[in-house]
Amino acid sequence: MIPIPLSRPDITQREIDAVVDVLHTDTLSIGPKAVEFEQQCAKLAGRRHAIAVSSGTAGLHCAMLAAGFKPGDEIITTPFSFVASANCILYVDAKPVFVDIDPITLNLDLDKVNAAITPKTRGIVGVEVFGHPGGMPELEQIAQRHDLVLIEDACEGFGGHAGKRAIGSFGRAGVFAFYPNKQITTGEGGMIVTDDDAFAATCRSLRNQGRDGMAWLAHQRLGYNYRLSEISAALGVAQMHRLEEILEGRRRVAHHYMDRLMTSRFVTLPTLTTDDVMSWFVFVVRLSDLFAPGDRDAVMNMLREQGIGCNNYFPPIHLQPYMVEKFGYKTGDFPVCEYVSARTLALPFFSRMSGKQVDRVCSTLEKTLEKLLVGRKGRF
Repeated sequence: MIPIPLSRPDITQREIDAVVDVLHTDTLSIGPKAVEFEQQCAKLAGRRHAIAVSSGTAGLHCAMLAAGFKPGDEIITTPFSFVASANCILYVDAKPVFVDIDPITLNLDLDKVNAAITPKTRGIVGVEVFGHPGGMPELEQIAQRHDLVLIEDACEGFGGHAGKRAIGSFGRAGVFAFYPNKQITTGEGGMIVTDDDAFAATCRSLRNQGRDGMAWLAHQRLGYNYRLSEISAALGVAQMHRLEEILEGRRRVAHHYMDRLMTSRFVTLPTLTTDDVMSWFVFVVRLSDLFAPGDRDAVMNMLREQGIGCNNYFPPIHLQPYMVEKFGYKTGDFPVCEYVSARTLALPFFSRMSGKQVDRVCSTLEKTLEKLLVGRKGRF
C-alpha cells in the first residue's frame, strides 16, 4: 500500500509562483518580501514588531541574548519539548531549570514553576507543546509577579489562541518556527515577535552580523548570520495568504482523528479546552496503561512496517546524553514527563490528509495494539 508520511507541507501553485517571482528579481536577501512577511506575522500575533530569522532556534537564541541572560542565570523551562527550547538557554551559558509538566496540557506545571523560582531565576521559556496554549496566561502572570522575563516558545502554536490572546502575544517576546512540518512553512525559517522597541532592535542587529544600520562593514555587537532569504520569505507570504485554509484543513484532520479514536480503550487523546483555540502542529496520542512503557517503540516499528509514518514526540530533554553528562540528570527526576514521553505517539498529520488515510491509520493502529495485547496474553 502507498505509505502515509508523518507530515507533508501544503504547497500550491501560488507558493511556487511566489518563489519564481523572487528569482526574477535582483534581490534574494534583505528585501521587501521579508518585510511583508514580518508585517503579516506581527499582525497575527498582535505585536508591534516582528523580526524574520533563519529558524525558530535562531529566534530563540536571539531572544536569549536580547533578554540579557548571562552565565549563571537560572531559566525555568520544560523537559518535554523539542531540544531547542532548552538549548537556547545553554547558548548564553545560563542554566536550564527543568520543571515537570501538567499531565493534561503537557505544558509546564504552574505550581511547580512557582516552587522552582530562586534568587538566581531570571526568566522562563514557556512552550505551547503540540500547539496547546493551556497555562500560558497564568505563566505570564507568574513571570510578572516575580519580575522575570518570559520568552514564549510558540514554535508549535502558530495561529492558535489562549482565550482571546493570540499565541505569540505573551511575555517579552514570542518565537515562531516554519520548518516543513509546521502549520505554515518557509522551508527553514522563524520569526521573533515583540512589543519592546529595544528588544526588537537588538534582535534585528543580532540576526544581521551585529549591524545596527545599512553600513555593511560596521558591526556594533557580536552578531550572527540568521537572516531569512527573500525566497523563503516569499514562500511565507504566500502561505500566509492561505493561512485560514491551511489551519482549517488541519482542524478537519484532527477532528476526524478525534471522532475515529474517541471510543478506543487503547489510547488517550489530546485534551481540549473550550476557551482556547488549538493550533494543530501534530496529532499525538498516548498509549493507555494497558501497555508497558516499552510497547510504544514496538508499536512504531509495526506501524512503519505497514507504511504508516509515526514518531516518538518527545523524548525527555533532561535524559538526552549531553544533558545527563552536563547536569547529572537521571530517570525519575521528572516523572510525569517521563511517563508521558514513554507513551506518546505522533501519527501522520497534514492539512490535505484524506478521510480514507485517517481511517487507514486508525484501523492499522487499533489492529496493531490489539495484536500486541493478544500476543502478551498468549505468553502467560
